[in-house]
Amino acid sequence: MDVVLLLIMAAAGLSAVSSHAERQYHFVNETKNMSEAQRYCREKHTDLATVDSIEVVKLLNDMAGQYNQSAWIGLYEDRDTWRWSMSDPSFYGPGETEFRPWPDNQPDNKPIEQCLMLNSSGIWGDQYCKYRYWAVCFDVTGPSATFVLIESAMTWTEAQSYCREHHTDLASVRNPAENQLIDDLFSGRVVWIGLYRDSWKWSDGSSSSFKYWAANKPDLRVSKVCVAAAFNNSGKWEDLDCGVEKHFICYKQDVPASVHVIKVRVEKPNGVDLNDPAFLDAMLVEAKKNLRAQGLDDNVQLAWRKQPDGQVFKKEEKKKRDEL
Repeated sequence: MDVVLLLIMAAAGLSAVSSHAERQYHFVNETKNMSEAQRYCREKHTDLATVDSIEVVKLLNDMAGQYNQSAWIGLYEDRDTWRWSMSDPSFYGPGETEFRPWPDNQPDNKPIEQCLMLNSSGIWGDQYCKYRYWAVCFDVTGPSATFVLIESAMTWTEAQSYCREHHTDLASVRNPAENQLIDDLFSGRVVWIGLYRDSWKWSDGSSSSFKYWAANKPDLRVSKVCVAAAFNNSGKWEDLDCGVEKHFICYKQDVPASVHVIKVRVEKPNGVDLNDPAFLDAMLVEAKKNLRAQGLDDNVQLAWRKQPDGQVFKKEEKKKRDEL
């Protein structure tokens, strides 16, 4: 007898689903530190939650319900990552985006020192971005760059906006020749150039400019490099010590259910009704055990496909059997 067995691949468990991000979010009612939470999410789901839109913020708030504390999400601070304001990859040759003539004591990567200034001797140093210095912009034409000194005291962000409006961007320095050129032109002045530390990253490696910090956050303390969503404050973010144990939110990539069909042929045991519901249920249990032993997880659901007459098993015709 032939019968068709359906394997329905679907995500199990309660979750909240973001249609925009195509992710399923899972609130885990256990307390772990950030590293333990990340490990759990990667083993059981995909990763700690990435929150990249106000839609996801609202979804997580709804999912948290009456929970009024904070829970880990996947944002953390990597204090060793520096990048250029001018991001066009065609402007840089091999290795030029990584050119860094730091002196021995720089960068010290203090939490608040996230922007690059050249001191009066032309030496690179990381600095607090809200200090006010002159700036070096540049105009880019093809592979060439012309550097321009802006003799007006600005914060790094103000300098970036000015350079983008009136020139190409805050200056990038791609190689020793350009570094020497800037040193010759502008030595004796403290100036901003375009290197900065955009250090907040998502655990799953995704990139997003969306931010939802609480007021006066992040406070950039040395030990506070992990982020939780505070559900007593509309899910806004706060930076915390990574060793604190908290509930946490995972996500799993939302994969549409897929159906696989397997044909099953059995020899009818004496005195057994193959279409008896108890017998069919017992066969499903055994089939799932076998599939689990082959590495399929518990998200696999099994179901019988019924024939037009409502029966699952149908006796195979002798002629057809002989031809096989």
